[in-house]
Amino acid sequence: MPDSPVARAPIEVAGLGKSFGEVVALSDVGLLVEPGSLTALLGPNGAGKTTLVRILATLTRPDTGTARVLGFDVTRQQQQVRRNIAVTGQFAGLDEALTGTDNMLLIGRLAGLGHRQARLRAAELVALFGLADAAGRPVRTYSGGMRRRLDVAASMMTRPAVLILDEPTTGLDPASRDLLWAVLGDLRAAGTTMLLTTQYLEEADRFADMVHVLSHGRLIATGTPAQLKSQAGRGFAEITLASADAAAAAAAARLLERQLSLPPAAVRSAEAGRITVTADDGVGTVLAAGAALRAAHIEIADLGIRQPTLDEAFLALTGTREAAR
Repeated sequence: MPDSPVARAPIEVAGLGKSFGEVVALSDVGLLVEPGSLTALLGPNGAGKTTLVRILATLTRPDTGTARVLGFDVTRQQQQVRRNIAVTGQFAGLDEALTGTDNMLLIGRLAGLGHRQARLRAAELVALFGLADAAGRPVRTYSGGMRRRLDVAASMMTRPAVLILDEPTTGLDPASRDLLWAVLGDLRAAGTTMLLTTQYLEEADRFADMVHVLSHGRLIATGTPAQLKSQAGRGFAEITLASADAAAAAAAARLLERQLSLPPAAVRSAEAGRITVTADDGVGTVLAAGAALRAAHIEIADLGIRQPTLDEAFLALTGTREAAR
């Protein structure tokens, strides 16, 4: 039987540090993950996310600091940690010669499930993930998306108390992503605590209770998605010109920089006919931008204001346009 988890925060990290030679992967990282929550870990490539995930999964030992999962120390109580968590890595860890069902049964039996219990759970999960028709086929015949779904399903064979998801939706089509998030939502409602890394920031924005942002091995921001987005400014004016000409949009963007005394970074012409303006004073910027364009006889098809996205908050926090991977 699994060891009983200690009644405390499911994940506790304090002063965590890890280096690989002269490369500092983590430096004095500390965070808490609340019971039953979904916490997202974001950061550019090389930020230290995978290193932190590997430490929590007992696959890498930290150099300094402490990390506890369900109250168990990841360096001194590795077996207790492993009995109570499940991990979905960035790459599918499946035996391609086995069928989908046999892969599930193998994982279940290794986790301590009885034969009948493992079969029932495997059948439940392959149906839940839309794999029932392919469950009897060797995994080598699966598409990339099917393998990814099977890998995630296999990590749920034991109904873990803590589920660590390292980019679980990479390679999935939109329908498969929606299906996976529906399943994860049910697990979350049942009390499973989740730690997520993802390259799709809209997933963190939509599903995460808390977001931690890493950069160069250090934790640089923590908050709810709404709190982090507020750091990107009060909003953005979205202007669609009547003309879709790219040169005209670029000229209109330069006009707004001059007329509104804005720095170049505050005005972007992301696509032909569309301009985005940082609107720190909200509606005032929108009205001023509209008036400036009308005075220059530039016809506007649409004008509005929107709140910052988590992508824009990520850019503001990290100073990079690199994907949060």
